[in-house]
Amino acid sequence: MSPRSVLYPGTFDPITNGHHDLIRRAAKLFERVVVAVATDTGKQSAFTLEQRVELVKKVVADVPNAEVTGFSGLTVEFAQSRGISAILRGLRAVSDFEFEFQMAAMNRHLAPDVETLFLTPGEHFTFISSSLVRQVAALGGDVSDLVDPVVEAALKSRYAKG
Repeated sequence: MSPRSVLYPGTFDPITNGHHDLIRRAAKLFERVVVAVATDTGKQSAFTLEQRVELVKKVVADVPNAEVTGFSGLTVEFAQSRGISAILRGLRAVSDFEFEFQMAAMNRHLAPDVETLFLTPGEHFTFISSSLVRQVAALGGDVSDLVDPVVEAALKSRYAKG
């Protein structure tokens, strides 16, 4: 297992400026950041897996040591299959902590050799979530400060009144 790589899993539906902030900062700490876009979101997705992977690739094109892939199944098993021993998770607020703590404990139970690390986004990103971005975009609101322009365009196309 390589401690020089970190796996950053998520649905990224869509990828936000908060996600991008975490990826850029993780790229300074690790030689390789594998952004793993989850197939099974467990919720109604705005974008298909293929669309989400493509959007993430475009957004993180400025991060040379980031790679993007889709995946399904257990995150820890995916990490192990790629020889990655660290999973990155973001914490925006105290409300995220309980869920993330339980997830980290379960992952440790399933794969004791895989550690979970937490980063917090910049303060100006703490209120951003993909769910809120989708909701604002669906109602015709301005999301230009919340997502990359390529994501904003995709959201406008997805929620165009027609």
